[in-house]
Amino acid sequence: MTYYIIADRFLLENEERKKGYLEVKNGVFGEFRDKIPENSEVKDWSGFMIAPGLFDTHIHGIKGHDVMDGTVEAIKEISNTIVQLGVTRFLPTTLTSSDEILEQAIKAIVSAVDSGLPGAQSEGIFLEGPYFTDKHKGAQNARYFKNPDEAEFKKWQELANGTITKIALAPEREHAIDFIKEVSKQVLVSIAHTDADYECCRHAVDNGARCYVHLFNGMSGLHHREPGAVGAALTDSRCYTELICDGHHVHPILASMTLEIKKDKLILITDCMRAGLMPDDVYYLGEFPVTISNGIAKTETGSLAGSTLKLIDGIQNLQKWSNRPLHEIWHLGSLSTAASIGKADKFGSIKSGKVADYVVLNSNLTVIATAVDGVVKYVRDEIPIKF
Repeated sequence: MTYYIIADRFLLENEERKKGYLEVKNGVFGEFRDKIPENSEVKDWSGFMIAPGLFDTHIHGIKGHDVMDGTVEAIKEISNTIVQLGVTRFLPTTLTSSDEILEQAIKAIVSAVDSGLPGAQSEGIFLEGPYFTDKHKGAQNARYFKNPDEAEFKKWQELANGTITKIALAPEREHAIDFIKEVSKQVLVSIAHTDADYECCRHAVDNGARCYVHLFNGMSGLHHREPGAVGAALTDSRCYTELICDGHHVHPILASMTLEIKKDKLILITDCMRAGLMPDDVYYLGEFPVTISNGIAKTETGSLAGSTLKLIDGIQNLQKWSNRPLHEIWHLGSLSTAASIGKADKFGSIKSGKVADYVVLNSNLTVIATAVDGVVKYVRDEIPIKF
């Protein structure tokens, strides 16, 4: 099936174009054209902008559902909700927990994906933990922290049918370096919830780690005599660096500074938990109660506990703070995230030959419609469908 999209503005991979036709053939982007053959099928989004589908590589839940619920329903509801926010791909993200609960969550993700997700599609599982350390535990449950174990990971990967794509750990834990050497051959090993110093982090990267999770949060900070994990993340061009741009986790000035340093190795994520899109109240993140006040999630001890951020809002925030072009910032939530897990050849930008995931936006960057694999999965209720 072939159709053409008409719109006022297109955020292509390397440029922004105005007016024209974008070809979609069998779920894949074709060429951008000024004219199309007669009698072609057209999806008319005149008056709107077309951007790549967003890719959230770190999301726990939203709208009352969480990956750690361990149910197929939760994964499907997350998929269906985030596609309405312009997200077309995601990594369902776990938390540190008992083996029993973690394994149930893995099985639920696999079952949900196998039976078909209704909206955004999973591109693998992100295991956030359980190989962390206490000092920067955040909302992770230290009761279940332990040393990395290759045999254990292999068991989980087999349970996941090989779909674990990313894992986060503290590199100072015993056996961590040997674990990184082996596991980084198959997944993205990330550094998180760690008190490791600069040298330890560099050693982990030398042995295969390639990402830092929610920079500045859950890690040893930057000091002029000990750069810490933050300094290691900022100064190592080999590594991707996650950032939560909600204005609470990281000051806007530091977010802009990180962009200047990391450039396209910066990846925007949400770290959203079940309270996303929900009213202020008390919710659970894993086994911990989390109070939401003015959209900010905190544990009983006052630690930030994930976020309620929408990825598109993080993009708008960083663009405002940095005053950079929209297509540059947008790609930090689509192309850079895809690249971080080795999938930039398939997802993350509008380019001929890539999967046709796209978002239709108005001038305020409100999501009007979202398509996955070239199929429109969501259209905003008040917008008349033009095709």
